[in-house]
Amino acid sequence: MKRLVLAGGGHAHLHVLKTLAGQRWPEVEVTLVTPYARQIYSGMVPGWMAGHYRLDQCAAALGPLAAAAGVRCLIDSVTGIDAERRTLRTASHGEIAYDVLSLDVGARVDSSMLADSGASLLAIRPLEEFVVGWQRFVDAASARGAARLAVVGGGAAGVELALAARYRLAGEVGAAAAEVILVTGSGLLPGHGPAIVGMAGKTLARHGVAVVAGYAAGSREGLQLDDGSSLAADGIIAATGVRPAEWLAGSGLALAADGFIAVGDGQQSVSHPGVFAAGDVASRIDAPHAKSGVYAVRAGPVLSANLQRALADRPILPYQPQRRSLYLLATGPQEAIMSWGGVAAGGAWAWRWKDWIDRRFMRQYKDLASA
Repeated sequence: MKRLVLAGGGHAHLHVLKTLAGQRWPEVEVTLVTPYARQIYSGMVPGWMAGHYRLDQCAAALGPLAAAAGVRCLIDSVTGIDAERRTLRTASHGEIAYDVLSLDVGARVDSSMLADSGASLLAIRPLEEFVVGWQRFVDAASARGAARLAVVGGGAAGVELALAARYRLAGEVGAAAAEVILVTGSGLLPGHGPAIVGMAGKTLARHGVAVVAGYAAGSREGLQLDDGSSLAADGIIAATGVRPAEWLAGSGLALAADGFIAVGDGQQSVSHPGVFAAGDVASRIDAPHAKSGVYAVRAGPVLSANLQRALADRPILPYQPQRRSLYLLATGPQEAIMSWGGVAAGGAWAWRWKDWIDRRFMRQYKDLASA
């Protein structure tokens, strides 16, 4: 009997569970280790923040999915890996031996520069902690009748979260009392084309989100900017870069320059053929790409196929991530910006498109869990 361990309940592993629910793999014992009982879909979080979704609409229950797939589910955290001994260490269940290991544990936001802030700090990873913190912030803002929120990070996540926060807070305390500031760091939507950058800038201005260029560090009042100025804030959302878990450094796995697991074609570890990784925890050294949920979702089918092939000692299938991706950025109200290549457009139609894609993605797992 071969032993497959799935570490983490991320987007790629959802597809593995779906595959197993459709057809079990003979002579394979599968264990899922996940710190949370559900997987919150990051693509729907801005819509939830704005009030367009209930949280249960944005999350897949991992226990029922695992049961449907015949997978043992352990609610536990990974604390280490010994790649030479082929064991996974956990916080509560000790060591778990594996023949093949797949990691989809995500990453944490690097908010160390903001840690000294006197404001409430909400890192967007892990999502389970973020959703609790956001609801507390909204409740506190409603109680005092005002909100002053800073979002740090000018990438796609920062833009979406700033617009969602402005929409929700304006509805709670009134537009005049809801101040949202986006601190962009190196710039607005770095790495994106001028069309979407221009449209995003106009959208932020139209919805009342102030944009401040530069880097920020935490201060007692809120934020200290690199030009010497300061920003007062009640709360700070950290949408900055991600950092790897500390235990990866001692795993024995080859790591990329960014400290995440170095994987090559087919999402296979470049140092240990029995280890695979997808999502934020992995870095494709042969085909670098942004750490975005869309790549984790796309990696799911090939990851599932290659895990089965590795367990059967068969050659893995190649997989090259797409060179460009469709972006649909929620903009607060039920509108969105669409970007593909150098083309950008937006409006209510783009939201309906995004909403349809997101609901369809979640429905496949909800239907499976309730079957």
